[in-house]
Amino acid sequence: MSSAAWPPAPPTDESDHDKATRLAAEREAKKISDDIDRALETERQELRKRKPQTKILLLGQAESGKSTMIKNFQIFLCPNSFHAEIEAWRTVIHLNLARFVNYVLHVLVTTSPSSGKPDPTLRVLQMRLSPLKQVELILSRALSVDTASSPSSPVEGGPTWRANSTPEVSIRGGSGWKNLMKRRRGSQARLPTTMNELDDARRIMDACKDDMVALWKSHGVRALEEEGVDLHHQARYFLDNAARVADMKYIPTTGSSSLAVSPHIATQTPSEDVLRARLRTLGVEEYRFTLESGVEKGTDWVFYDVGGSRNQRAAWASYFDDVNAVIFLCPLSGFNQRLSEDSTINRLYDSTELWEKVCKSKLLANSTFILLLNKADLLHAKLKAGIVFSDYVTSYNGVNKVEHVVEFVREQLILTHRLCSPKKRQLHAHITCAIDTKVMAAVLASVRDCIMLSMLQHTTLL
Repeated sequence: MSSAAWPPAPPTDESDHDKATRLAAEREAKKISDDIDRALETERQELRKRKPQTKILLLGQAESGKSTMIKNFQIFLCPNSFHAEIEAWRTVIHLNLARFVNYVLHVLVTTSPSSGKPDPTLRVLQMRLSPLKQVELILSRALSVDTASSPSSPVEGGPTWRANSTPEVSIRGGSGWKNLMKRRRGSQARLPTTMNELDDARRIMDACKDDMVALWKSHGVRALEEEGVDLHHQARYFLDNAARVADMKYIPTTGSSSLAVSPHIATQTPSEDVLRARLRTLGVEEYRFTLESGVEKGTDWVFYDVGGSRNQRAAWASYFDDVNAVIFLCPLSGFNQRLSEDSTINRLYDSTELWEKVCKSKLLANSTFILLLNKADLLHAKLKAGIVFSDYVTSYNGVNKVEHVVEFVREQLILTHRLCSPKKRQLHAHITCAIDTKVMAAVLASVRDCIMLSMLQHTTLL
């Protein structure tokens, strides 16, 4: 049985009195958990009664940047509500870091050193960082992380660890994990994951931060990279900044917001941390943002972030009705990568094929189409490193420079839209880097304007 299961197995030497106490606590915890579930469902039903004024669908393959784009929209449209959720995002960031450290340790201890001799320093670090396994379990329970997602290291009865895969933090769409965190903070009763446990997890992270830094700088980690082990995971950023992120006083905010929609709104900019926090969506997640400024202040925009894996795309069509705008993300950096679910298919080819299918949909004929050519920063880094675009995209015969490659992809996708759309419509295309707030500020302002213009046209006000 997985060690992440709740409730945990009872101690073998448990007395009758201890058993009665434990069972009573478990019944109380289940009652409170059921109350939370009912409250969340009531909240969803109430929201459904309020007909949303703007419905926006985010589409794209897995890891195209949809969830990060949602964070950008929330920062831009309703920064105050975003900053009210910072504590929940800190939990996600800490889980990203703890899971990645556990993964790196597992790879190190299961990989034979090239010298043939065990590294005594590694054994010490492994022992000193072992409490992070408990941190991972605590934070996973707090966020209701999907138990089927890949763990950082194998557990009995769990998924098999693979050397070429890095750990993902996954949640089921509709799990309401942010609301769940808020309700747990407001409850004084004993829950499967309490605020005391979360505080304990933070203290453990703080105590382990120097050892995390030492692990990341160790010869063993550098040797793994030289041997081709994949450590270029989204959470690598947090291990690069472990001393700051794992600190007990860490809050993932700093400075003034470059994404603020009004100079009269006093906000702090989320650091790069929140935008880099990885939380994979399984299924469909609904986000309802109430605009905090402008003439649309108080109106709701509802975003649907749908799972982009191939086995989840069949469910997309049920969300195509009454969509005001479609935002499609194409990751430019995927030209030399393969799909994780099918290693025979190039990721950029899959994006272009998926784009064609979306453009052909008659259900979306009247929707505003917005194309975001995302991860331009990673494309630039790959081309600068000497990776040749035409080696993977044989139809391209231009210069191996980012501006030429971007224009080639952009023209191909615009042509596809023009040829495949059921009716003539305008396409709004942008080059983006979802973790660059300065670039995104201009893009999001343009996206907001074109969606509002479309809404006005559909209501015959223009």
